[in-house]
Amino acid sequence: MTETKPFAGKLALVTGASKGIGAATARALAAAGAHVVLTARDVKGLEEVEDAIHAAGGTSTIAPVDLTEADGVARLATALRGRWDALDFLVISAAYLPTLTPVTQIEPKQFNQALTINVLATQALLANFDAMLKRAEAGRVIGLTSSVGAAPRAYWSAYGSSKAAFDNLLESYAAEVEKIGNVRVAIVDPGATRTAMRAKAYPGEDPQTVKPADEVAESIVKLLQDDFETAHRVRLG
Repeated sequence: MTETKPFAGKLALVTGASKGIGAATARALAAAGAHVVLTARDVKGLEEVEDAIHAAGGTSTIAPVDLTEADGVARLATALRGRWDALDFLVISAAYLPTLTPVTQIEPKQFNQALTINVLATQALLANFDAMLKRAEAGRVIGLTSSVGAAPRAYWSAYGSSKAAFDNLLESYAAEVEKIGNVRVAIVDPGATRTAMRAKAYPGEDPQTVKPADEVAESIVKLLQDDFETAHRVRLG
């Protein structure tokens, strides 16, 4: 480990890495020396992030995956195990925001997609990468959540309920692995951030009034350098 490249020799997997907080976090991890596996459905977006990483002197690997496919995460894990023994960082940034609507008018297809990406895929990621995380010197899982998971809000029920389940999965996993190894889990609520998802939820908002995704990424990199307690929760302003 060096002062300028604290994550040299580390392997990171970032979901939702084609845009927003996931892309910014992938770039920041690569700048800190980690080799970053970029995964999302948007191949073009992944290629743009990889180009930016390589232009800055970092290294990465593209691994396009559709988290709505039943075996998508399992295939991703098989591919990674074929090249690497351990996974140091798993950053779960991928998420789906259904249309904001009253509980009585939730669109079933969108709700199902939110549960699939935000909940089922999260469980699959933890299940399939558990062994690789445990083989790391200090495996770390970072889950990007939302305040509506803990504090229900009108019209946000489809997304909020999926994030409540997301938080529960991560906290349960944290408790299960705490005493048997060095894997630690942190749940990060980024707060208002300049992303496409934020623009969808608040179409009339001036994006310049909220922080850029790079600020969240910097906070995640700093967090990963700290020896935090498991199930640590962070709320960014």
